[in-house]
Amino acid sequence: MPALPRVGTRLVPAAVLLLALSGCASAVDVDPAGDAANARCADVMIALPPTVAENDQRETTSQATSAWGDPSKVVLRCGVTVPGPTTDPCVTVNDVDWVVREGDPAWTATTYGRDPAVEVLFDPDEVASSTVLVELGDAVSRIGQTRACVGLSDATPVPSGG
Repeated sequence: MPALPRVGTRLVPAAVLLLALSGCASAVDVDPAGDAANARCADVMIALPPTVAENDQRETTSQATSAWGDPSKVVLRCGVTVPGPTTDPCVTVNDVDWVVREGDPAWTATTYGRDPAVEVLFDPDEVASSTVLVELGDAVSRIGQTRACVGLSDATPVPSGG
């Protein structure tokens, strides 16, 4: 068997070290959603982008979850409870409706009209909500939309009793 060239033998330890270091990042501890085993979540998970808001995707500890950034800047869970009618703001980004709840510091955006629902947590001071929702839109749209957000002016008035 021919001997490895001298340059190649120097690169082998460096390659082994690089592989070892890439495996050192710990997985992000994310609680699974109640319906995480739903097959439609698998469709979402395989379509997720490798980067969101310029943050690389990381391994997580639970099914149907993902995270981006170190430390995590964006966390996604598929299979959360489908939101019902709400007075929380609902925004449409690239044909995906999201119910947005402002928190301190994390905001929560949950898909509306899709079952199962997908929840995304992020800090708007760290990443722009418009960027996050645009970049995750293609993946979450793998779950079909059955209802759409409506404003109060679009809602059907309920007749008063009498």
